Amino acid sequence: MTDVHIIGAGIHPFGRHPAMTGLDQGVFAVREALADAGVVWADMQFAFGGSAAAGSADAALPRLGLTGVQFINISNGCATGGSSMLSGYWAIKSGEFDIGVVLGFDKHPRGAFNADPEASGLPRWYGETGMMLTTQFFAMKIRRYMELYGISETSLGRVAVKAYENGVRAPHAWRREPVDLDTVLNSQMLSDPLTKFMFCSPAEGGVAMVLASDKKMRELGLTGPKVRGAAVRTRPRGSFEVFAPSLDVERGVAPTVLASEAAYAMAGVGPQDIDVAQIQDTESGAEIMHMAENGFCADGEQEAWLADGVTSLGGRLPVNTDGGCLACGEPIGASGLRQVYENVQQLRGRAEARQVPDAKLAYSQVYGAPGLSAVAILEA
Repeated sequence: MTDVHIIGAGIHPFGRHPAMTGLDQGVFAVREALADAGVVWADMQFAFGGSAAAGSADAALPRLGLTGVQFINISNGCATGGSSMLSGYWAIKSGEFDIGVVLGFDKHPRGAFNADPEASGLPRWYGETGMMLTTQFFAMKIRRYMELYGISETSLGRVAVKAYENGVRAPHAWRREPVDLDTVLNSQMLSDPLTKFMFCSPAEGGVAMVLASDKKMRELGLTGPKVRGAAVRTRPRGSFEVFAPSLDVERGVAPTVLASEAAYAMAGVGPQDIDVAQIQDTESGAEIMHMAENGFCADGEQEAWLADGVTSLGGRLPVNTDGGCLACGEPIGASGLRQVYENVQQLRGRAEARQVPDAKLAYSQVYGAPGLSAVAILEA
């Protein structure tokens, strides 16, 4: 088996782009990634990609070129981009292919995500009680976690403040203005305890990567971060249900825990070795919970970590250095690949004002309904 490298990365800025379709933004990202690697579409041996609301990803083919390339559409909720990344990794790692593209794009209408529960394999009552409306589901989940582990609303606010500060430094971010802690905490309450500035927004954008084998990378005279480990895991029984804080229940292991453990084992490293991390932050509480689920800290330690700036730029483990979903918004098909794109920039030393000094190992994790997580660990 061969090592797998990312030799090209392209992005279309996230946000709102009325004059462009989601597909337009995906094609833009692919062309940027190809140019970054100095290769052409005709060189590609495969493509994996997905979109939740902007049509099939293979609709990019007539614009990029009808070369007969193998193209497989990916659909895995918010983990679509991470799943596309893993699919490309496997295609090369197996020795079947030497070079190809992974991409994701989307263009969502305004308003909270409110999926069909039955389409996610969940019972109808789950939707009837409002659990598929993301604002309510996330709020109930973090409220219980706060009660169990002593997390304050101030910590929720600090996550958001950090995100918007980092977004100012990221050209591809949507929200590029800082927001102070008082404003975050006292903004409109959407679903207790989460205020307006603690939620990400459905967005638009596109991201693409060119992956290559060791042999192909050397043949082209290129360099690029190596994929040290990558994994997707789904939820075991009991891991997805949400209960009121007053109920005493034992929850199953989260899919993020399973995916992170698999990726660490594959990479031969541990959470203490990671220099920079991008983790799912569809709202402030998600980042806090995923800090622990990815093994970076124990449940409850987030309170001190955020107060001490451990996860801020300049801290021991900078998290969501481009502002994450809070500052960038979330186009479902592209969101997981945006994390990888940011890590590629960090490992190449191209992150400019948000650069983490001497970053060698970068981590990304994205969570998708109905309960799965994708993790990738890159090495400079």
